[in-house]
Amino acid sequence: MATYAELLAVASEAAYLGGRRTLAYFNAGVAVETKADMTPVTQADREAEAVIRERISRSFPEHTIIGEEGGEQRGSNEYRWIIDPIDGTKTFIHGVPFYGVLIGVEVRGAPAVGVVYLPAFDEMITAAPELGCRWNGRPAHVSDVRELSAATLLTTSVTSCMARSDAYERLVAQTKLQRTWGDCYGYVLVATGRAEIMLDPAMNPWDCAPLLPILREAGGHFTTWEGTPTIWGADAVGTNAALHAQVLEILRAEERRSS
Repeated sequence: MATYAELLAVASEAAYLGGRRTLAYFNAGVAVETKADMTPVTQADREAEAVIRERISRSFPEHTIIGEEGGEQRGSNEYRWIIDPIDGTKTFIHGVPFYGVLIGVEVRGAPAVGVVYLPAFDEMITAAPELGCRWNGRPAHVSDVRELSAATLLTTSVTSCMARSDAYERLVAQTKLQRTWGDCYGYVLVATGRAEIMLDPAMNPWDCAPLLPILREAGGHFTTWEGTPTIWGADAVGTNAALHAQVLEILRAEERRSS
């Protein structure tokens, strides 16, 4: 049996190695292709995922690995690694540094270990049970903001949020500051106490595999808009501890109005 510390050490190294590979292509005019689902992909995505897979397999050849670009490599049902080599490929393509390398590990079906590495900033956020959440090696915690009127609201796409329901507009009206510091970076800001709410109306498991453990260990919440703590939901919201119930009340109310 692998310990949480062993899993976290390999995940951290793999994320770092994959992230450093992406920097060879960042702001370097990398060619962009369009996948069948109409999302972009680059050589940086593919090479970073290959580097990450190799590092994981070197230590845990029997474990299952799922990657956004490379699909599933079946192995043990006890451990499942879920990889997004570049979360925020559109951000990466445009030369904006708010992209990240995501690695999450499920242990017996439950999200347990999470790592987000932000290569352009050289920042790493890690989390695992009994080890807490750490930001560049220091303990990380969500903020203690208790009122929506003092909160910072983040999202990846305002257009997508507004197309889903009126919930985003209601949250805008009730929060202090709103920004589009999106993709994984928004959730990192919540986990490290620099924002309070991060909202995504659509989500894939590789886009959020490490985020549930990170926010949980930082004292916050990562759930669907209905409040289920999962990385397999169709949407996602991350908050600090104090505001989660208030945010969910707004999301659920607007979903009922829209349905």
